[in-house]
Amino acid sequence: MVQQEETKEGLESEAKKEEDFEEKIVQIQRVTYVVAGGKRMRFQVLVVVGDRKGTVGVGVAKATEIPEAVQKAVSRAKNRMIEVPLRNGTIPYEVRQKYGSAFVLLKPASPGTGIIAGGAVRAVVELAGITDILSKILGSKNKINNVYATYKALERLKNVKIG
Repeated sequence: MVQQEETKEGLESEAKKEEDFEEKIVQIQRVTYVVAGGKRMRFQVLVVVGDRKGTVGVGVAKATEIPEAVQKAVSRAKNRMIEVPLRNGTIPYEVRQKYGSAFVLLKPASPGTGIIAGGAVRAVVELAGITDILSKILGSKNKINNVYATYKALERLKNVKIG
């Protein structure tokens, strides 16, 4: 009887963890490919998932219908979650990251600055729980590469002790 109660509590806490995550669709793209009978259409979706408490994930998926693609992308994002070290609502130090031809610069900001970031970077940073940051996207305007560059930059961060 005791084991059953423990497993029920475990399932309830897992369900709460699932509900805590917010999803943000950054991009929906219609892609076509040519086959013998003509053109086939699919949708590619870029999704960022986070809990605004230091955990964030990114996922890209394709499917014939948009809801199906969103569901697959969210599932992939949840499988690729990372912990972001936060200090007073910002990152501990400046970080630069290149992904493909995209180059992203993230700088810590003083409290009250807010999120100064472009659309693709803003989605990742907001859902990671960062409230004050300065950023710059250089190189590519490709949203997928910019989101992945931001994700990789946050992944590289380590929690640094002061003093």
